[in-house]
Amino acid sequence: MVIRTVVTGSFAVLFLMPIILTITNSLMTVSEINANYGVIFARKNGVRVFISKTVNLKFIPDIVSFSQYFKVLFLSPEYLMKFWNSVIFVVPIVVFQLAVASLASYGFARYRGKVREVIFFSYIILMLMPYQVTLVPNYLVSSWLNIIDTRWAIWLPGIFSPFAVYMLTKYMRRIPRSIYEAAEIDGAGEWQIFTRICLPNCRGGLASIAILLFIDYWNMVEQPLILLSDEQMHPLSVFLSRIKTDEISLAFAVAVIYMVLPMLVFLYGEEYLVEGIVYQGGIKE
Repeated sequence: MVIRTVVTGSFAVLFLMPIILTITNSLMTVSEINANYGVIFARKNGVRVFISKTVNLKFIPDIVSFSQYFKVLFLSPEYLMKFWNSVIFVVPIVVFQLAVASLASYGFARYRGKVREVIFFSYIILMLMPYQVTLVPNYLVSSWLNIIDTRWAIWLPGIFSPFAVYMLTKYMRRIPRSIYEAAEIDGAGEWQIFTRICLPNCRGGLASIAILLFIDYWNMVEQPLILLSDEQMHPLSVFLSRIKTDEISLAFAVAVIYMVLPMLVFLYGEEYLVEGIVYQGGIKE
């Protein structure tokens, strides 16, 4: 037990170190950040130079400064605009993908048949494919629908993504058919069975899928880069990679702001996430 604790604790420290460094460095002054990390971004005649010095990783700033946060929040509205772009993209995708997936999963779980199994198998195949594989077809379809350079080019592929359908279908199939039959005997219709029996028993699965979807689409980069040519519509995830080297002090503050929302979502829904992932049993009849 002691060995396991030490090993898992070591891995936890390694995984948390970048987050801790980002938070502490965001509280440093510009001169201190340049002294510690300026060598990484050094250029000569516009060309990056070979790094001959070591980078100084500091966990405790010499002087705590909130100037970067003040500049980001009050003097640079562009950063906040990108933040709200991320929110506008992600929230509708999560909400409507869960709505579509709930209805589709109920159909797959409630009724069986060869046609439905073939369709469900196609969902699995699509889910196994990385987004980069389907990026060109998505672009062609978006171009055909004339929604390139609009938010619909991001929303529609996200809303109808197969991931949530697959996860919820496997979750709903754990509900015994006898419960559905009992509800039918009591006179319940399909909508009542769906809303009063199926959805309440899938609360943990819905919450865990919502958290995973939020984190996934919050960090999306390829979709906006390919489908949106207007940089004013890009989310903060794309904007972070384009911060100029002379503004590296702001990058830490922007990264902390960028991490706040997903961390709050994760911490608030941690129990639901664990329940939805490790749940293996069904409902006792």
